[in-house]
Amino acid sequence: MYAQSWSSDRALDQLAQHHLDLPAMDHQQEEKVQLLGMWASPYVYKVKWALSIKGVEYEYVEEDLRNKSSQLLEHNPVHKKVPVLVYNGKPVAESDVIIEFIEDAWKGHGGRILPEDPHERAMARFWVRFVPDKLSPRIWKWFTTAGGEEQDAAREASVEQLQVLEEKLTLGGNEFFGGDSVGLVDLSLGALAYVIPMYEEIIGERLVTEDMFPSLYAWMGRFLAAPPVKDHLPPMEELKLRFRAMREYFVKNSA
Repeated sequence: MYAQSWSSDRALDQLAQHHLDLPAMDHQQEEKVQLLGMWASPYVYKVKWALSIKGVEYEYVEEDLRNKSSQLLEHNPVHKKVPVLVYNGKPVAESDVIIEFIEDAWKGHGGRILPEDPHERAMARFWVRFVPDKLSPRIWKWFTTAGGEEQDAAREASVEQLQVLEEKLTLGGNEFFGGDSVGLVDLSLGALAYVIPMYEEIIGERLVTEDMFPSLYAWMGRFLAAPPVKDHLPPMEELKLRFRAMREYFVKNSA
């Protein structure tokens, strides 16, 4: 689910730095790229979108997380989760680490994911942390809480954080958080572009409207229509059924 906690910052930074220190790979040699994923995971789609930006061909391997394969357990023995990118037999785990690896390994291929300027790169990483630290937990609370004061409070908290994004996007004056094209921050926020409308439909209440968040509302449409994204989206009806069942479970067990 979108609001799951991410790995510790220290582990993430160490892994990311390791991959940033790698020289650009020689792609003239034959390469084999696999992505281990699960159809509903927003973290997997982040990686798919990043690979699409770079024009990387890969084999996708669907994992059953209730019966994890030996390949997944071998390649990600620490967290035993997807996504895992396997490059010529060498695994890279955790979506944010994978994206930085992709940017570094396929440098000069396709579009840029991270800004070239060091300060802008640092700020992009800062806003990536905004998603799990500030935004997603509040939206998830709103979605999984039955109506009443508690849900109203969760909605108010969500709106407050969405307003932060609205102001950032408006002040930036660009079509995307990454500038004129999809970048790192867009990838991190991207799943919300289809998740929030599903939550709204299931609950029967709007959270992001054009009147309240004109820039963010427009961004959601642009993101889903962007070339790296539009052909790499989950099956929406199946995902909606999954979210509906999850909400029913949480509401029932919180009563």
